[in-house]
Amino acid sequence: MEVLESSGFEAFLVGGAVRDLILGMTPYDFDIATNAVPSQVQDIFGRSYIIPTGIKHGTVTVLFQDKSIEVTTYRVEGKYTDSRRPDQVHFSQSLAEDVKRRDLTINALAMTKDGMIVDYISGMADIENKIIRAVGEPSARMEEDPLRILRALRFQATLGFSVEGDTAIALHAKCHLLHKISSERIWNEFVGLLCGEHVAEVLLQYEDIIGVIFPDILPMIGCNQHNPHHRFDVWEHTVETVKNIPAQKTLRLAAFFHDIGKPLCFSLGADGVGHFYGHQKISADIARQIMTSYKSDHMTREDVALLVSNHDIPIDITEKSVKRRLCQFGEKSFSDLLMLKRADALAQSKMSFSRLADYEQISRIADKVRAEDACFSLNHLAITGKDLLALGIEQGPGIGELLSKLLLLVVDGTVENDQETLLSIVKEIRRSDH
Repeated sequence: MEVLESSGFEAFLVGGAVRDLILGMTPYDFDIATNAVPSQVQDIFGRSYIIPTGIKHGTVTVLFQDKSIEVTTYRVEGKYTDSRRPDQVHFSQSLAEDVKRRDLTINALAMTKDGMIVDYISGMADIENKIIRAVGEPSARMEEDPLRILRALRFQATLGFSVEGDTAIALHAKCHLLHKISSERIWNEFVGLLCGEHVAEVLLQYEDIIGVIFPDILPMIGCNQHNPHHRFDVWEHTVETVKNIPAQKTLRLAAFFHDIGKPLCFSLGADGVGHFYGHQKISADIARQIMTSYKSDHMTREDVALLVSNHDIPIDITEKSVKRRLCQFGEKSFSDLLMLKRADALAQSKMSFSRLADYEQISRIADKVRAEDACFSLNHLAITGKDLLALGIEQGPGIGELLSKLLLLVVDGTVENDQETLLSIVKEIRRSDH
């Protein structure tokens, strides 16, 4: 900002960074608005320090003191035909004109290098009153870029603000336009929303919007479970589960998807009790399909599907059972599975609360197993693939299969995790095979 001002131009910190600083949060992105046009910015900083990220729309990225800072010329925008970027941009010399094109008032504040706030649209008042309000006419803002609908919900979920009445009406009225938005943009906003502290309020208040991007949730809404273990319908139960689990991406996604297949599996017994046989696998399949369509990364997709497909598996309160499950899932996934089970139980009726003590006991057993450095993974096994190769066993999948068999024997307590003992078992297996 100082460099631009020393060259005779205006420069202000704008957007989310200003909002975060006012709220006492740490900004991660820094955007500068200026009356300098891109060519002038390039001349000031030198073209070797400039990335022309959006020069057509007045934006260049300046590489400055190990940071990437977006610098955008004040502008007035035309129509958004592609629902993402304006067709035409007219550069302006007025900061006041520039802020009027922004999405929400809380994102339309500017700050001088000395920390003075410039507020043309009562953004400060909305921050103080914890209100999310569209800049200008709400419907027009959402039509320009429908992703703003999800952005508004993300801010409600993360900040705990309330959406102003007319803005809320526009979010509901224009949510059908979300089909114009790329899957990647929708997914990033949704994940941010899902990891917000106030996500439950958003999911319940805007279930119609969530249903536009994930139609599979619609049959969950109002789906009575007809089961004494449940006090909520399937959708309300899902929201409670999401609320009760730590705000980590994989955990929140697993909670969101864990019962999505229930409406497809519902059956009513002769006693009037509802059942959802096989819903775990169906839910995992739906979750995997949705995440694939939204181009989620492979690791997240598979981690979530693993948790969803196994969220109802029994775990006996014994060291042997816990070691078997640690062997099956690994430490991280087993820990995540326990957290999903706890959140799931908390979202059921009081009849299910007794399981919470069971999960705590299982967790303590797992901690004990880890503390004792007990064998529950191939990393702990007293022999390796190299030992098997030294015995003359051919390189290939057979080595892994043999090691896995030995691991299960150790985990079950059938044999000691001792190199000599394990090698003797291998030799015996080879003799019997021949």
